[in-house]
Amino acid sequence: MNFIVLSSSRGTTFQAVIDAMKKGELKAKCLGLISDRTDRGCVEKAKIAKIPVRIVEKNSGEDREDYDKRLHTAALELGAVPPITNHESRITTYIACIGWMFLLSPWFVRTWKRRMINVHPSLLPKYPGAHAIDDALAAGERETGMTIHYIDEGLDSGEIIVQKNCSIEKDDTLDSLKERLQALEKEWYPKVLQQLENNR
Repeated sequence: MNFIVLSSSRGTTFQAVIDAMKKGELKAKCLGLISDRTDRGCVEKAKIAKIPVRIVEKNSGEDREDYDKRLHTAALELGAVPPITNHESRITTYIACIGWMFLLSPWFVRTWKRRMINVHPSLLPKYPGAHAIDDALAAGERETGMTIHYIDEGLDSGEIIVQKNCSIEKDDTLDSLKERLQALEKEWYPKVLQQLENNR
């Protein structure tokens, strides 16, 4: 199995994926990273690891589908193969969203159906969207967690692959809770990629 990483973040969990590949714990091959800006932390981490990088900048006022078609082209340039029914001779490619902060268009989701995964800092379906940690704290929750799921056309609504719980302490802040959730993400994202590699 091959995979492409989509990231517009510092790359904390992406680094855990890189480390798992180096240790031989993750045998799937990363074909490259696609990001939206050169100054993202994930880009530096990819370059250090000698992983190919493509930067696809967003144009002002650009339609979401038009942008995603440029993302798709970049993925193809890196060697990605979209899912094709009954074509088992081709190596499967997954799109691994790790801190990709943009909604993907229905066209892109259909093109990569059941081949895109995402990580989200809540126990979905609770608290979808960009402010999941803040939302859980504001609601006075005693527990939250992280979810790795397939991407569908909704907002964080795709089929769940794995969920792991994380308690919320009385003195937790956004930063302290985020750190513990990221520890779960770093542990489980490489494991899920390896499960997909094993066809489990």
